[in-house]
Amino acid sequence: MPGNLELNYEGVEKEPLSIFTEKAYLDYSMYVILDRALPHIGDGLKPVQRRIIYAMSELGLSVSSKHKKSARTVGDVLGKFHPHGDTACYEAMVLMAQDFSYRYPLIDGQGNFGSPDDPKSFAAMRYTESRLSGISKLLLQELGLGTVDWVPNFDGTMQEPSLLPARLPHILLNGTTGIAVGMATDLPPHNLREVASACIQLLDNSRTTLDELLELVKGPDYPTDAEIITPNEELRSMYETGHGSIRIRSLYEREDGDIILTALPHQVSGAKVLEQIAQQMLAKKLPMVDDLRDESDHENPTRLVIVPRSNRVDVDALMRHLFATTDLEKTYRVNMNVIGTNGRPQVKNLKQILQEWIAFRVSTVRRRLEWRLDKVDKRLHILDGLLVAFLNLDEVIRIVRYEEDPKASLIKTFNISEIQAEAILETKLRHLAKLEEMKIRAEQDALQLEKQSLEKLLSSERRLKTLIKNEIIEDAETYGDDRRSPIVSRKMAKAMDENELIPSEALTVVLSTAGWVRAAKGHDIDVLGLNYKSGDSFQGMAQGKSNQSAVFIDSHGRSYALSAHTLPSARGQGEPLTGRFKPATGAEFVDCLMARNDQLFLMTTSHGYGFLCFFEDMLTRNKNGKALISISSGAKLIHANLIKNVDTDVVVSITSDGYIGLVDAKAIPQLSKGKGNKILGIPPKRLKTGEEIVSFVICLSAKQTLIIHSGKKYKTMSLRDLEDYRIERGKRGQKLPRGYQNVTDLEVTG
Repeated sequence: MPGNLELNYEGVEKEPLSIFTEKAYLDYSMYVILDRALPHIGDGLKPVQRRIIYAMSELGLSVSSKHKKSARTVGDVLGKFHPHGDTACYEAMVLMAQDFSYRYPLIDGQGNFGSPDDPKSFAAMRYTESRLSGISKLLLQELGLGTVDWVPNFDGTMQEPSLLPARLPHILLNGTTGIAVGMATDLPPHNLREVASACIQLLDNSRTTLDELLELVKGPDYPTDAEIITPNEELRSMYETGHGSIRIRSLYEREDGDIILTALPHQVSGAKVLEQIAQQMLAKKLPMVDDLRDESDHENPTRLVIVPRSNRVDVDALMRHLFATTDLEKTYRVNMNVIGTNGRPQVKNLKQILQEWIAFRVSTVRRRLEWRLDKVDKRLHILDGLLVAFLNLDEVIRIVRYEEDPKASLIKTFNISEIQAEAILETKLRHLAKLEEMKIRAEQDALQLEKQSLEKLLSSERRLKTLIKNEIIEDAETYGDDRRSPIVSRKMAKAMDENELIPSEALTVVLSTAGWVRAAKGHDIDVLGLNYKSGDSFQGMAQGKSNQSAVFIDSHGRSYALSAHTLPSARGQGEPLTGRFKPATGAEFVDCLMARNDQLFLMTTSHGYGFLCFFEDMLTRNKNGKALISISSGAKLIHANLIKNVDTDVVVSITSDGYIGLVDAKAIPQLSKGKGNKILGIPPKRLKTGEEIVSFVICLSAKQTLIIHSGKKYKTMSLRDLEDYRIERGKRGQKLPRGYQNVTDLEVTG
């Protein structure tokens, strides 16, 4: 036996399973690719679509006929041409009737054929009625004119067209999607007039470049008024390679303060969009939206209303966020994979598709003209025979009346062909009148002129292309329309930062000595009067907004950050920060801060070193924290001070021995992290032994007053008074007056 086949004693073929499965799967793959999922470049249809269109034409369901039950069409398609599932066949039929799915619907449906909100909500085929639309004539008009090959149907009892003779490149007009085995196709729809113009340009000049074609074909044209926002360079790359993507964005307008959505991307459900926005509102991620409404009706198929919370809402920023987080902006893949005229699937660029379709069209028109020329020749041949009969009418009558074999006698007597003799014998008596001879001669003259015209067309490539061009122009004028999807340049959609989407409410964050944290609404909170766990007490607090981050700093100088709105309520005792972060062993949380990202803080240690850093520099998503300030052995972190104006603020430092020094804030370096520079100098020996440390560091602005507490006594000092203690950064400073050197607390007023 050839190959790997062998016969056993029962005459059964044997084959290794690996070879059999490989061959079976390959056969299946090729069937799915060529006969199910991918469109042909000639008519732009998949087999099931082609068979539906042809079956409807055979049923006489033209645009001028009455609608008939869709079940009638589906039954004919399944019984005669496409023996597959009725549901899949009916879905393919419905898709071609949906004006929101097809740019140029091929079927005119009557009844419930689905809606943009739910394209598959169509009624069963026993309820709906359908017929072919007007534009389907472009696929069927030349079907019976010898333009295509006919093949047997699945059971060999009938013939069906292998392709339909499309008069325009339908492959680009409606586009298609399909998933085969190992390959897929995603062709976007285009505007008929633009595609027709590109075909005419290529017919006039086959060397037309892609850029010249793109001046005519601006881009895809979907059955929606939503905007195509894909940049021109991406569109060019897509048409050059056959691969790419298209981004479509909804249209919106302002009306009495509300946002009105008037057009959605292709096949996007308005109900789903409203659901997506509502989910964000329920999750409190859209505080700037107050209400949603669907006011769509027959007059306004798409009218979705978004009500902002106030007039201060940045509508453009809100819409960019919604474009990025909902289906109000959608990306569509493009993969121009089609079956070419050679019967093979291939990804083609725009120029290749148009050139190959033009070649298909030239071949189709040539076959149509040749078919017509053959018909004319045959008719002229018959007319020549009939004319002979009229010129010798008496002899013809005699032969028919008296000869045993009239046909043979006619052939022999008048030297005519068998076809001519048959035509003479079939002529009725009433056609023997003199007037008929004149009609024959007139028909001969007309057919001779037509024959000469056909022969000229067939003998001249230029004339043939001119004919095709004129037909394309005529069809474009009849069925063309204006572009629906505008191509515009827009800013990229960008989701808002999580903190921007949180309601901005006053918040006070409270940190305990044991590292427990909680947040209370408002800024007038008695933090000392809160309930603390046994053995725990107040450590620090920070006031800010619920949409800001809270920063916590541990005793090792590492910073940690949390969104303030995620902190537990101050109604309870809070939760330990160790549940959110992973500080080093022995580290304790000693400070908490809240501010805008661009605000400056003074970070200092008890050894007198410090630097300025932005609040933004403290932020991190790392649970292990971020190294912020280097703390020397034996030193401790001092509470961070907010710098209101780095050019005018001053920094006052006081040591445990009562030394005080004043320096300008602008004299202190700005760093993102590190140890910083010495602000107030302490003798190294006293630092090493811990006899003296910096106890207090505070920032003062121009109009503020410092109150120094020493036990029950206190001393009020204005900036003018403090000028006496001004030092160069890093110097020792001066002693406070006797009686105030043991400072217990500082207070700032003004």
